[in-house]
Formats: sequence, structure tokens, C-alpha cells
Amino acid sequence: MQSYDVTAESTAPPDVVWTLLLNPKSWPDWSRIDALESELSRDLSPDGRDNVGATRAFRTGNVVTTERITALESGHRFTYEGVENPQMADYQAVVELHELPGGGTRIRWHGTYAARGDSPWVFQWYLRRFMQAMVTGLAEHAAGLDTPPARRG
Repeated sequence: MQSYDVTAESTAPPDVVWTLLLNPKSWPDWSRIDALESELSRDLSPDGRDNVGATRAFRTGNVVTTERITALESGHRFTYEGVENPQMADYQAVVELHELPGGGTRIRWHGTYAARGDSPWVFQWYLRRFMQAMVTGLAEHAAGLDTPPARRG
């Protein structure tokens, strides 16, 4: 098994970050994901607050991956597994939110998987960079949403 473990800090409180994680339609706004493929997804919540069991299909370039939410600890821990992914098998991931002293959120996104293909170490390098961009994008986007309108520039 291979793994990744990436972190970022946001000035936004955990509830703002949590709301973005639950709403799959927001993911293309803050990540390298191009689109949510709603017709390939299952049990999406109409209010953007998906629950355990929801299956989300995301497209990045020509690749569609499908993931299922397996556990939620409200405001703290978001756990999911890969259902279909042409590059990985046995994918399990967790996003943990920790409130920072004085405000803000530390986001830790980590996972394990078995890489498919002939170059697992190249894929590991790529995935770590991809996931770091995911967690950084989430932190920055959440911070922008938490900025009062008068201060947005």
C-alpha cells in the first residue's frame, strides 16, 4: 500500500470548511477537479449536505473517479473510499479538521491506496502533489468565503 498525508491551514472556522467538503458541487471551485458528474453520482443531497453512503463521481480531464462517503463526524472527520478509479485500488481517505487556537482550521487530508500501472512511484509523486493542491485550495477557498464582504478585494 502507498499513502499520502497533506495539510493546510485556513483562517476560516471548521464549519465553513466542513460545508465545502459536504457539498460536492463546490469541489470544482476549490480543487483541480473539473466537474461533478451528477448523472454518475448517487444519493446526492439536494441541499449540498451529503450523508454517509452518497457516491460522488468527479471528472478531472478525461478521467472520472467515483468515491463513496463512509463516515462523517460532524465538523471534524470526513471519510470516503474509492469505488471506481482507473489509477488506484483499495483507496481509503480521511479529511480531518482541527480548530486552531485563536481561530481558523488545520486541515489534514490523508489516504492509502494501491497504485495501478507500471509506475507506482511516479503516481505516488503525482498524487501527493494533486492532494496538496486539493487541501490548499480548500483552505484558501474557505478563507475567502469567511471574509466579510466589506473586506473582500
